[in-house]
Amino acid sequence: MPVTDQNPFFSFSNDKPGLLVISGDWLLAHYSHLRRLTTAAQEHAEAVTDVQMDQLNKLDTAGAQLLAELLGPAQLEKLTEQPGQLPEERRVLLRRVAHSLDSEQQQRPRGSSLLIELLERTGEATAVFWRHLVELLGFTGLTLASLAGNVLRPRTWRMTAVVAQIEQTALNAVPIVALLTFMVGAVIAFLGSTVLSSFGASIYTVDLVAFSFLREFAVLLTAILMAGRTASAFTAQIGSMKANEEIDAIRALGLNPMDILVLPRVLAMLIALPILTLVAMLSGLFGGALVCALTLDISPTMFLSMLQQNVDARHFILGIAKAPVFALLIAIIGCLEGLKVSGSAESVGEHTTSSVVQSIFVVILVDAMAAMFYMEMGW
Repeated sequence: MPVTDQNPFFSFSNDKPGLLVISGDWLLAHYSHLRRLTTAAQEHAEAVTDVQMDQLNKLDTAGAQLLAELLGPAQLEKLTEQPGQLPEERRVLLRRVAHSLDSEQQQRPRGSSLLIELLERTGEATAVFWRHLVELLGFTGLTLASLAGNVLRPRTWRMTAVVAQIEQTALNAVPIVALLTFMVGAVIAFLGSTVLSSFGASIYTVDLVAFSFLREFAVLLTAILMAGRTASAFTAQIGSMKANEEIDAIRALGLNPMDILVLPRVLAMLIALPILTLVAMLSGLFGGALVCALTLDISPTMFLSMLQQNVDARHFILGIAKAPVFALLIAIIGCLEGLKVSGSAESVGEHTTSSVVQSIFVVILVDAMAAMFYMEMGW
C-alpha cells in the first residue's frame, strides 16, 4: 500500500520495504474509520518488519486494540521493548493490550473431534470425582479424630446444640418420613398382591412387605429424605456462616469450628436416622397391613402372626445397622460442602445442590455394596 493522503493513520513506506509508519490520532472517535482501514490492510501487515511511531499524536485503548490487531500481539510487544520509541504511558497501555489479546488467543478453544472432547470431559470428571473422594475421606478422618478427642472430655460436650439439632433433624422429619413410607408400603403391598394372586400366593404379600421394608426400603428412603432435607440444611447453615465470616470470628475467639458446628450435627444425625428408620419400618408395615386387610382379607392379627412366624429378627438388624453409616456420611458431606462455600450467595446455592447430589449418590452406592455383601455372606 503506497503512502497516500487519504489515509492519515498509517502507511507503508516506499523507500524502505517492510516499514510501517503510524501517524494521526488513534482514538475511539475514529474507531469505525480505523476499523475499515486496518481490516483492509491485514493482508499487507504480514510483510511488516519495522514500525515507526514518531508521528503518532494521540492514543487510547480502542486505538491500541486496533494496533494490536493490525500488527499482532507479538509484534506490538516487541515494539514496546524498544527504548525511546514511545512514552512510558503508551508503552504500558500497548503492553497490557498485547498481553490481553495473547491470553484470549491461548484460551480460545481449539477445534477437536468428538472423541477427543469426550475423552477430555471424561478425564475432567474423573479428576473431579477423585478430588471429592479425597476431600470426603480427609474430612471424615478429621471428624472422627475430633469426636474421639471430645469423648473423654465431658466438659466440651455441647448437649444443648446436639438436642437442638435432634429436634430439627428427627422430630420435625417424623411426619414426612411416616407419610412417605406408609404410601410406599401400601403400593408395594398392592403390586405384590396383584402379581402373586395370579399364582395363588397372595398370602406371601406379607413376607414381601416385611422383607423389603426391614432390609432395604425403610433405611434407604429415610436416608434419601435426610440427604435432601438435612444435608442441604447443614450446608446452607454453615455456608451462610462462612459467607458472613462468622466462622472466621469463631476461630478468632480461639474456638474450633469442628467442635461447635460439625460434631453436634454429626451426633444428632447418628441419633436421629436410626430412630427415623424405625418409624419408617413401622409405617411401611402399617401401610402394607392396611392394603392386605382391605384387598386380601388378611386381618391385622393374621398379618402380625405371619410376620412373627416367617420373618427373623436378623432382617431388622441388617436394615437398622446401615442407618448409622448413612447418618455419618450424610452429615459429613453436608458439613463439608458448607465449609467449602466462598463469600457469595451463589456459592451457597451451588454447594447446597452439590451436597444433596453427593449424599444421595453415596447413600445408594453404599446400600448397593451392603446388599451385595449381605448376599455373599448368606444373611
